[in-house]
Amino acid sequence: MTTVPSSAHPDLAGGRLTIDLGALAENWMLLKKRAGDAECGAVVKANAYGCGIQPVVAMLRRTGCKTFFVAVAEEGIRVRNTAPDARCFVLSGLYKGAAQHFIDAGLIPVLNSTYEIQIWAEACEMVDRRLPCAIHVDTGMNRLGITYHELEALIGNDKVINWLDITTIMTHYACADDIGHPKTTYQRENFLHATYLLPGRERSAANSAATLHQDGHAFDLVRPGIALYGGEAINNIPNPMKPVVKLEGRIVQIRDAAEGQSVGYGASETLKRDSRIAYLSVGYADGYHRSISNSGVPMRSVNGSVQGAYRGVLLPGIGRISMDLMAFDVTDIPENQIGPGSWIELFGPTVALDNVARAAGTIGYELLTGLGHRYARTYLGTDA
Repeated sequence: MTTVPSSAHPDLAGGRLTIDLGALAENWMLLKKRAGDAECGAVVKANAYGCGIQPVVAMLRRTGCKTFFVAVAEEGIRVRNTAPDARCFVLSGLYKGAAQHFIDAGLIPVLNSTYEIQIWAEACEMVDRRLPCAIHVDTGMNRLGITYHELEALIGNDKVINWLDITTIMTHYACADDIGHPKTTYQRENFLHATYLLPGRERSAANSAATLHQDGHAFDLVRPGIALYGGEAINNIPNPMKPVVKLEGRIVQIRDAAEGQSVGYGASETLKRDSRIAYLSVGYADGYHRSISNSGVPMRSVNGSVQGAYRGVLLPGIGRISMDLMAFDVTDIPENQIGPGSWIELFGPTVALDNVARAAGTIGYELLTGLGHRYARTYLGTDA
């Protein structure tokens, strides 16, 4: 167990994060098994989905992962500093003036447009050597990537393509989290059509959901993200992944309130019984969204009462979540078992991350990547 020096002091923090790197490694091994003969990489963008690039990359590298994906070059430099022998692809573009930084750090750009392809070709010509890159083909998502016809034109442009060491061709699925969605089949067929123009290159299309599908999407390299961190990747099936992140809030006060009294901003909830209310030192400034409040939040539909847990016992949330505080009903917990300084689980092994996300009207990705800086962080399963 390791406490991170740069995080909040554990004796002072109002909230804490426990990140189980052993569970992360087990999740990667499961995804590797699902990938079959394909290589299993790992997406570690957004600070490894809020879990920390350095400890996550270090653990995955020890587990056997050799290829990582990030969004921006700064994240890639952190990956390379931790795993200098690993490949690191940068997904979100190459800017003019950035190519030399990619070269110096040994990063592999994912080229998403003819503009970026030109930048990389010019950089290769400048250093007089072909440098590795990936070509992203848009197969129907209409986000990043070149079109099939642009790929055809690239292949016919000797002045450009002769400077590129295209190691990998990739695409990204729009609807892989919905099993059986016709869009995924459509994109897969478009991708196969595109790969015929660049035979012999490594092919990559599968995110977490497509990797778990096990139905012909793995190709040569899979790049799981959310599933590594224990989140749900596919809709409407039991989540096979182990929880990695536990978020807890510290109780700062327990107070008695009578039936009929209101709680919190806007007097949005009226108590239906005499209650004991625990206030936690966590709020939306810490990335625990105001929209998770179980009543009285304007301009949204309520998706169900959010719950916390104390020693495995589920607790209902009460009232609105504010910037630095939130409340739970602890009436049914014996008074001698809970008090100021006790910790309530906000998500983790008892309260599923994605159940909290659904209560907020969002997805687990957003909760993880939006975790604030006031938490004390502890890593299990590493001495790094």
